Amino acid sequence: MSAEAPAQELPQRTRHYLGPAYDSARWDGFRPRPGDIVVATPSKCGTTWTQMLCALLVHQSPELPLPLTRLSRWLDRHTDPIESLIAEFEAQPWRRIIKTHTPLDGLPYFEQCSYVVCGRDPRDAFLSMLDHMANVSEKSIADAARRVGAPLDLQALLSDPDATFALWMTVGEQPWMRDGAIIGSVLDMVHSYWPFRSLPNVHLLHYADLVSDLDGEMRRLTAFLGIPVDERRWPDLVRAARFDAMKQRADDTAPGAHLGEWRSASDFFRKGRMQAWREALGPESLALYERAMAERYEPAFRRWLEGGRAAAGAAPAGG
Repeated sequence: MSAEAPAQELPQRTRHYLGPAYDSARWDGFRPRPGDIVVATPSKCGTTWTQMLCALLVHQSPELPLPLTRLSRWLDRHTDPIESLIAEFEAQPWRRIIKTHTPLDGLPYFEQCSYVVCGRDPRDAFLSMLDHMANVSEKSIADAARRVGAPLDLQALLSDPDATFALWMTVGEQPWMRDGAIIGSVLDMVHSYWPFRSLPNVHLLHYADLVSDLDGEMRRLTAFLGIPVDERRWPDLVRAARFDAMKQRADDTAPGAHLGEWRSASDFFRKGRMQAWREALGPESLALYERAMAERYEPAFRRWLEGGRAAAGAAPAGG
């Protein structure tokens, strides 16, 4: 008889992530409930889309009990006092959906909670982040500048994508990270979840898969969350999850819209920018990316992160 495979090591919280917009220590006061859903993605990698999918499946209706921007809050974010934000979550009687951009080694790990991670080609995410920064309101810029104690020159950031890309790829958002300066990590952030993808409470989505087969990806997600599919309601749920449907309700769906974070809430859902990096980034940027990916990450992770399940050849465990 063959020996049993050793149990997989569980994630451990070993880091404190602190930035101009967020603080992972805010999780210290959070009390989990069985069934809580943690939506864990980098910025501009389908966070709001993933939150909407989870909310539609949990509530089984396009009409959510609260606007998405209040229903599924970013727990790590500085903007609201942590006591009031936790009180809002405590008041929710349904299965809760908590947003985070924190790598897994900065989060408390709860076996009774579900972790839904969404990946995206980092080059697409980078360009979407430039669009995102161009749409940030003056109020939000001033708040971030106050926290870092220095002025933020977004025009300089946006005027030279190649220079910004080189900085983003080679300087860590935190001292121990390898990417993410200024606009946040995609690579190291998603990779922190990759070794734990076979855990039964970790599920991988990918932006490209959502674009190509939204119905199928929603069915995979509902199976992971243990929510039966009601075929009578299903077409309405899929329609409500479409990108254009969320854009039409941007004041309810764009994160931080209730805080005046955007010049235009609708422009938060501007466009997917898929494959636009081929024209937007120069040869030196693309060569830098190739070197960094080859040196830092295993091929299977790269294939999945750049193209999703189809590019990976098979669904990664847990995804």
